[in-house]
Order: sequence, then C-alpha cells, then structure tokens
Amino acid sequence: MKIALDVDGVLADVIVPWLNYNNTIRPKISKNDITDWDFWKNHEINPYDFYAELSSCWKNWNSIPPTEENLSSVTKNLLEIGQVDIVTARERSTDSFVKNWLNHHNISFDNYVSVIDGPMKADLDYDVFIDDSPLNALKFLENKKQVILYSQPWNKHISENEIHRISILSEAVEKIKSV
Repeated sequence: MKIALDVDGVLADVIVPWLNYNNTIRPKISKNDITDWDFWKNHEINPYDFYAELSSCWKNWNSIPPTEENLSSVTKNLLEIGQVDIVTARERSTDSFVKNWLNHHNISFDNYVSVIDGPMKADLDYDVFIDDSPLNALKFLENKKQVILYSQPWNKHISENEIHRISILSEAVEKIKSV
C-alpha cells in the first residue's frame, strides 16, 4: 500500500500565519471565511501575491502550527499500514523549510516528493491520497485513485460518494484499513 500524505492543510496549518499577515494589510478574513479553494478571488487578492505570501510563511516554519495534536503518532500508525510519502505541491525554495517543520514535529514518512502543481499529484503512483484540496481530490478520482479528504472550510462543498472525508488524521488509518 502506497500512501501520499499532503502537508499544507493536512499536517501544517499554514493558512493561520498567512491570515495573521493578511489581516495586517487587508480587510480581515477568518479561516471559516475561506470556503473556496481560490477564495482570494472573492477577496480581491492577486493570486501571485497570495501564493508568494503563502510561500513566504514557510520561511518562519517554526511559527506554523500543526493542524492537530499527535500527528507524530498518527503518521507512525500510517507507516504500519504501508509506505507513506509526503507528497506536496509547492515552490521548490520552500522544500527545506517544510522538511525542517516535518522533522521538528516528528512526522514519520518514507520519502519526500514535491511537485510544482497540485493536480500533478494524481499522475503519481500511489494507492491512496490524503489531501485537503478539492481540485486535487477530483483529479484523483478522475485517475481512479482512492481519496481521503481532510476536512477544511475550503472543501466542505465536495460531496462525491467515492471520497472518504475525515476530520482528524487518525480516521485515515481506519479508512485505509477498510479499503
């Protein structure tokens, strides 16, 4: 069993420091206001600025909170099921910061795989994808992959029957065992 585990929005709550920054320079936005993947359009934020600012948050990787407690033990449990690779879409310049963050939080994994664009993940050879992106989830389905969607405000509108939704990462362990 090969498991692809996403970072941003699944392990690392990187939207929190971005919101802290955003709310000092633009009208305030809360995490629950982010109800679409491309929410920045509704808030008149230039996409280039948003992605540059999000990447910039990784420079202060130690200020990025985990999405939940006990991620270290949950990732160890996932490793008991199969190969667990961190599969993330990001600017290459942030890879070292992300690896520092993973190490700091004792996240267990086999390999680190970085791609330029999220939907490219669907072309990779994994049995199960754990992700928070609604765009990626639909692309995984198109490619006949198992999808576990980590619930976030920006993916609540996705309700495909083939998608397994989880609210905490430990639920993924049981979902994968039952597949």
